[in-house]
Amino acid sequence: MIDLLALCAFNAAYAETIDSDALERWPDFFTDDCHYRITHAENEREGLAAGIVYADSRAMLEDRIAALREANIYERQRYRHLLGIPLLGAQDDTGAEARTPFMVARIMATGQTELFASGIYRDRVVRQDGGLRLRSRVAVCDSTVTDTLLALPL
Repeated sequence: MIDLLALCAFNAAYAETIDSDALERWPDFFTDDCHYRITHAENEREGLAAGIVYADSRAMLEDRIAALREANIYERQRYRHLLGIPLLGAQDDTGAEARTPFMVARIMATGQTELFASGIYRDRVVRQDGGLRLRSRVAVCDSTVTDTLLALPL
């Protein structure tokens, strides 16, 4: 069974890793054979599998961070996540389904701050190596408008 408090702490650590620019640790929150996708509510309702960001392995997540650090050119920015309390769904011996609302503020190098994204994480969380890991995280954004500066993970 996945404990709600443990899941809240896991999500807080996940957000802090992104918000504190410790992006090299971000893939550690996922299983090797994970699924990570950022999409929007309309695509999700229509069952469209394509996402704004798509990865189907932890190695792809590691490559994304390496590209952010070494190859991509984008305006420097940072995030601040505000997370709701997860709603645990179906659980079995292998893990649990969870839905967690999120809001992400983006802070630009100029200091300009704006609400960048809101939505819900649709997760499959499993126990692995004594802790929790994401087998799947789909960040379903409320808005169909996607800023071209979506560089950092949500």
